[in-house]
Amino acid sequence: MDFFNFSIYKILNKDQSILDQARIRLLYYGFALAFVTLATLFLSVYLQHLPIMSITCGVLLLCITGLFKYLTYKPDWRTISHILVIVGTITNLCMVFFIMQDVNIITIQIIILVIVFSFYMLGQNWGMFFSLLNLLPVLLFLVMVYDHNYFIDFFKPEKPDQSTIIIGVFANFILIIFIHSHFYNAFLRNIKQLKNTSEEQTALNIKFEKAIEKAEKSSQVQSEFLSTMSHEIRTPLNAVIGMSNLLMMNNPRPDQNENLEILKFSANNLLAIVNDVLDFNKIESGKVVFEKIKFNLVDLMHNICGGQVIKAEEKGLLFKLDIDNALRKKRIFGDPTRLTQIIFNLISNAIKFTAQGNIWVRVICLEDRHNNITINFSVKDTGIGIKKENLESIFEPFTQESISTTRQYGGTGLGLAIVRRLLELQGLHMHVNSKVNEGSEFSFNMEFPVATEVAPSERRTRPLAGVSSQTINGLAISSATDSFVQATIAEPATILNNSLRVLIAEDNPVNVMLMKKLFSKWKIVPTIAENGERAVEIMQYGNFDIILMDLQMPVMNGFDATIEIRKMPDPAKANIPIIALTASALFDIKDQVTQAGMNDYIAKPFKPNELIEKIQNLVAIV
Repeated sequence: MDFFNFSIYKILNKDQSILDQARIRLLYYGFALAFVTLATLFLSVYLQHLPIMSITCGVLLLCITGLFKYLTYKPDWRTISHILVIVGTITNLCMVFFIMQDVNIITIQIIILVIVFSFYMLGQNWGMFFSLLNLLPVLLFLVMVYDHNYFIDFFKPEKPDQSTIIIGVFANFILIIFIHSHFYNAFLRNIKQLKNTSEEQTALNIKFEKAIEKAEKSSQVQSEFLSTMSHEIRTPLNAVIGMSNLLMMNNPRPDQNENLEILKFSANNLLAIVNDVLDFNKIESGKVVFEKIKFNLVDLMHNICGGQVIKAEEKGLLFKLDIDNALRKKRIFGDPTRLTQIIFNLISNAIKFTAQGNIWVRVICLEDRHNNITINFSVKDTGIGIKKENLESIFEPFTQESISTTRQYGGTGLGLAIVRRLLELQGLHMHVNSKVNEGSEFSFNMEFPVATEVAPSERRTRPLAGVSSQTINGLAISSATDSFVQATIAEPATILNNSLRVLIAEDNPVNVMLMKKLFSKWKIVPTIAENGERAVEIMQYGNFDIILMDLQMPVMNGFDATIEIRKMPDPAKANIPIIALTASALFDIKDQVTQAGMNDYIAKPFKPNELIEKIQNLVAIV
């Protein structure tokens, strides 16, 4: 602020509230009025040869001038107000007890002036303090005069003439009226601003509500679009992958088998891209709910790594799985699906970006507190590594380390973004150590509640034949783990009963043909219903063990058909197990399936073994 500034407009700014600006204006113009008043009083008492009053007026003039300059240099209105009230209080008490030794109209005006000024400028607490500080001594003086005829012999009081009193009274009234008028206008302006602000806020709230409504509609449209696109993409993918599986089950020639592998690999890659986009959209929408179910971590890790071993072996990589021996007999509570998604993405990335060397997957118990256990998961590779400045960007959606990386290795750039979001939603953090051309290690810690009972093996397993106890399909087992890897047996012909009666509600001809061929491999002839209404009709006169129900069909969809079947009077028909077949990507599809009365669902395209397992579980239950 310029020291030589005398303009009020240079000390007012938009950041100040209306009341603060009013206080600054009051001081600025009040100083002008006070200066004129004090100058007039000084001249009057000086001409009357009243030295004490002349000195008092002179000191007050200097004080007013100095505070005015300070105000125009630095608008610290609060400090200036305190100084003014203190000076006014001292002056008032000196006038009463020493200079005039009397209480007259000017004294009363000064008390009123201090009260009004302190309340308006400094607030209620300081206003009350300075009001009492001025009022109580004056009342005490009146009592002393009444009882003891108070008078100081050695200090002769000064008595101004009537003209001086008139000037003082008039000036004090002007100041009191000015303060009230000024703050009344400020009060009105503040009320008006609040009203305008309220109206603006109301308008903003309306706009905000409309924006929220629009965003919700947009989100719903996006969800429906993804569901539709997912269905349209997954349906042909289901046929491509399904037919590839069927053809590969027919013992094709080596050259045919190679072509089928390429076809299946490409279809699975396309499916992985679709799933990544859908999963990321679900996570970003905040609709991910983490389960708390009991599972065996050792079995889960073997299941996750089982398919990845083959990919590593195809690239000539040594895959090592190291699981802490302390975890073998424990059952923990958590979300195995989301944990699988995290570990699977990390391992897939490690294999993708490693041309030669090793892949290590380690699961180590960091802390065992009986009821809770803290586990460290890490995936390490000897791949291309990541530059230090790119360690954060690789976790951003649709982002890889560089354009050349995307071109060379492909992918959507969503894998690590999904991993990071899933960890953050659980309050966890991913740690990354990486050196270019040496490799990378991704690790995180996760805490799980522990079940009290000892965990048996939950799968029907047998050791793989013809493989050493230390290496299975490129999977090296450390000394801390079992001496062999257990593989799930999936021989459909012996698992499914040939007499199983299956009703399939499906409108897509390609999918119908696929399902017929698939069940024919299991020596089962299914009954086909081309829509939900036809499925209900067939159920009325036919007997079946299980229904595979497509959700999106003409005439009657799978949800409505299920509801109608559950209403049937025959308990055996009304309670028949129903598995939903869906290519939908709706976030709440599981809830919708459950609410409709279906027992389970399977997403298209599905793996034959996955379908077998669900059928077997449901048929065994009934």
